[in-house]
This record gives sequence, C-alpha cells and structure tokens, in this order.
Amino acid sequence: MLNCEVIEPANTADAAVIWLHGLGASGHDFVPVVPHLGLPHRHGIRFVFPHAPEIPITITGGMVMPAWYDILAMSVDREIDLEQIESSSAAVRELIQRELDAGIASERIVLAGFSQGGAVAYHTALSYPKPLAGLLALSTYFATAKEVELSDANKALPIDIFHGSRDPMVPEEMGHNASQILQSMGFAPRYRSYPMQHEVCMEEIEDIGQSLREWLKLT
Repeated sequence: MLNCEVIEPANTADAAVIWLHGLGASGHDFVPVVPHLGLPHRHGIRFVFPHAPEIPITITGGMVMPAWYDILAMSVDREIDLEQIESSSAAVRELIQRELDAGIASERIVLAGFSQGGAVAYHTALSYPKPLAGLLALSTYFATAKEVELSDANKALPIDIFHGSRDPMVPEEMGHNASQILQSMGFAPRYRSYPMQHEVCMEEIEDIGQSLREWLKLT
C-alpha cells in the first residue's frame, strides 16, 4: 500500500478524493489546496494524497526521484514505461479498495492527478470495474490511450480537464489531444484553460471545488 497524506473531514467521511502528484513531487504538494476548494464545512470528503515511489528517470540522466513511471523521451506523445504505469495504477486501485472497505461507495470516489499523476489517474479511472464519481485531469496527458481497456462501468464517467495555456512542460496541445481522444471514445470531457504554466492557480482550484460539489452533490 502506498504511503499517503490523509485529510479527514470534520464529520464522518462519505466520499473520497484520491489525488496524485506530479514527477519529483510528493503527496504533500496538494494538501494546502483543500481549504481553498470552497467546499461546505460538513462536506464529508476524505482527501488521500499518495506518495509515489522513488525510481530512476531516464530523461533526467537516471536521477532517482518520486515518480509514477519512467519517462524515456520527451516527445509530444511521451515515451513511457508502460509496465510501471500499470503498476502505479494497480497501487491506486488498492487505495480505492481501501475506501470501499471503509464504507465509501465507488460512486462517491473521485480520482485526480497532476501531470504524471494525471496520466495514472486516466488509466485507472477509465479501466476501473466499478462506477466512479469523476476524474480531474490537471496539466496532464492521456499516456495510455492506445493501451487502456475501457470499463463499461465508467463509460459515462464525468471528466474535467484543466490546463495552463503557457505550460512549457506539458504543452496545452497534449491536454487538447486527450480531450479529443476521449470524445472519440464516447466520453464528454469538459475542458478549461488558464493563463498559467505547469502549476495550479486559484481560479482553477475554485473550479475543481465546483466539480466536486457537483459530482458529490454537496450543498
């Protein structure tokens, strides 16, 4: 089981958000975002921020850092280690199962991911055998569009894509490509762009909060 930072709600949890960080970061990265999501005080969401394992990364000369998978080349489509992304997806499925075992319905579990974490979130959510509440894809790309086996349970999964128009690390073209591929698969993703680089901004954080309120029916 992945080590995680966990933020419990003020009252009993009845929903969960599993939020994956990007390359070289940690589960601590998005913890400070939670108070700024604009959620109602008694929202009931357990936030789970897992830490990726430390592995050598080819594009950084083999430097060891927290990562969900190795990146072999920085092409537009990215050349990645598919076996490692599958392994990370399996680890996220274990976290989902832990929430199910704790009494959270799958329909009240949201997956979120930034950059590398978003690629794993795409792969996990779209192939998960039980219906999920939604997918938040932040400054990321659909790395396994050709390999993922789509689940009938999530063929109507709500997907919100957020991207920076000035992103030098994951160009916005990659976010648009993901949206187009998803549409070709029968999904109806919502796409939002912000005048930012490879980061998050307050307007985006507020929009994420709105998505959570909508999907989890929070008032």
